[in-house]
Amino acid sequence: MEEGSLLWPDSPESGTRPLFGRALESPTPDSGAGESGHNLESVMMNTEPVPGQSRDTMNIVVVGHVDHGKSTVIGRLMADTNSLPVGKLEQVKARCVQKARPFEYAFLLDALADEQAQGITIDSARCFFRTPRRDYIIIDAPGHLEFLRNMISGASRAQAALLVIDAHEGIRENSRRHGYMLSMLGIRQIVVLVNKMDLVGYDLGVFEEIRRDYAAFLAEIGVTPIDFIPICARDGNNIARRAPWYSGRTVLEHIDSLSSEKTVQSGPLRFPVQDIYKFTEHGDDRRIVAGTVESGEIAVGDPVVFLPSGKRSRVKTLEGFSQPACDRAGAGQATGFTLADELYIRPGEIMSRVEDTPPLVASRLRVSLFWMGKAPMIRGKKYKLKLATCRVSAELREVVRVLNADDLSSQQKQQVDRHDVAECVLETTKPIAFDLVADLPATARFVVVDHYEIAGGGTISGAVAASRSALSDHVARRESGWERSEISAETRALRYRHRSKFIVVSGAPDASNAVAKALEKALFEEGYVAYYLGITSIDHGLDADVIDHAEKREEGVRRLGELARILTDTGQILITNLPDMDRYELEQLRTLNAPNEILVARVGDAAGHEWQPDVSVALDASQAQAVGQIMGHLREEEIILDYVI
Repeated sequence: MEEGSLLWPDSPESGTRPLFGRALESPTPDSGAGESGHNLESVMMNTEPVPGQSRDTMNIVVVGHVDHGKSTVIGRLMADTNSLPVGKLEQVKARCVQKARPFEYAFLLDALADEQAQGITIDSARCFFRTPRRDYIIIDAPGHLEFLRNMISGASRAQAALLVIDAHEGIRENSRRHGYMLSMLGIRQIVVLVNKMDLVGYDLGVFEEIRRDYAAFLAEIGVTPIDFIPICARDGNNIARRAPWYSGRTVLEHIDSLSSEKTVQSGPLRFPVQDIYKFTEHGDDRRIVAGTVESGEIAVGDPVVFLPSGKRSRVKTLEGFSQPACDRAGAGQATGFTLADELYIRPGEIMSRVEDTPPLVASRLRVSLFWMGKAPMIRGKKYKLKLATCRVSAELREVVRVLNADDLSSQQKQQVDRHDVAECVLETTKPIAFDLVADLPATARFVVVDHYEIAGGGTISGAVAASRSALSDHVARRESGWERSEISAETRALRYRHRSKFIVVSGAPDASNAVAKALEKALFEEGYVAYYLGITSIDHGLDADVIDHAEKREEGVRRLGELARILTDTGQILITNLPDMDRYELEQLRTLNAPNEILVARVGDAAGHEWQPDVSVALDASQAQAVGQIMGHLREEEIILDYVI
């Protein structure tokens, strides 16, 4: 997986926190790494480019039912374009002679010993070849039903697809399933290869029957293939050279005619924030926002907005690791930049230009989903959803329908079982930024992780309005079962000389933390029942089982809200510090703490913030001044009762 490219992770945690230098390296297609991390032998390209023509790169996935000849097609493409290392073909042929087995072009790809022994492709393997027009990255995707997870991982990066069908076996369930997957992933450039024509005596009547039936199936799912080509990959017929019995384009001619979809360069800016880096040596105070431009362009001076937070600023500089200075970056480039304002941006947000069409923001999503987990996807269970660089908890809210990929019939179910293709409604714990698959597939594709393994994948087709959230439903259930004390809130207020309150101090991390602790001390010294609870105490306690910073923050906020409901019910003044709290976290705390209320104080400049505090404290204010402001507000709101009769 290229550094900085997090649109469809190969493993649940791969690539989430690269070092700054690596994050800013431009992704290159010649790493030689397969999707599983196994290295394929690097191939040397011998085809000379056309003089004066700029080189382009295209990702193509090859899919199809097991044993229908995908790897053979790719092996032929590599051999027929002279893209193999010198002597590689002879080496593989000699190895076949040694093992007394017939040579197959698929062996050029199936480099792993266990794959050759089984004769099937287990993982999505990448290889490279070039034609006079451009360079290609070809992804060989598995055909076995058990290996669909890897097929999705490979296909997610593709701009076009070759779908292989065995002329002798005909259209199989996986042929339809793969067609539906490609449609769902937003891959519209599809060429269907009807392979092994030799096994049907090159009967074009068989070819026409397959073309008619499969084209009708694709039409039902809204896909119009570019063409159908009858081939014999083993003999090279219609791969790079045209057979005498065929007058149409060869596979290679079709590949070179495909669009490289450069529209992403001119489309709206989408920059998923991967990480933020702070440098302090030699007086360097830059905060560099790093990631990869997925579509559009970004230039110095552009006004930008980050979603879902809504924070706005302007690009001050573009930054690169060991790279010459530049003032513009385009789609596919991994880069970094600084902002004109000192905003606190989090990984997972998507940056766009203010004048561009923004991504959507919602917490309830209508999705098309493939489920591959061993256990079914069920309602009420928390899963992790990963979209671009965003990591957020999500749950299944509704199964709209489960689709039979073989005949496109549907059924109603209450859960999504293994290998089901379903239309569902998912709800995330907080709103996320995304696009629709019909508009920008790169920021509409997601995976679902269950128990640290990718269990499903899909695309977003729309946002769903909801009158009540899953969190509201949870609080309603909690309150209906709440066992209330016989001591009233008024009785506690008379005893303690104050009403209960949950006080959240946010803003600049160090300053807000100091103010929160100073407030606790001041309240305690005046005889009030106050307690400071830091979110880091929750992070390291309560059997916290989290694996990354984003998940730790999300779970910490949830647990903080639940604890606040308990502690404020005892009549205490609970104080916490939540640096750079966003409006969604604030709303979550309000909901979880209900029916009790929250007082919010912010320390520092309000520029770029999307919520208004009850108390604003200047960053240069002394602790005594800050505490005095908050205490004054508590008295105005009659939380602190100075006179009790």
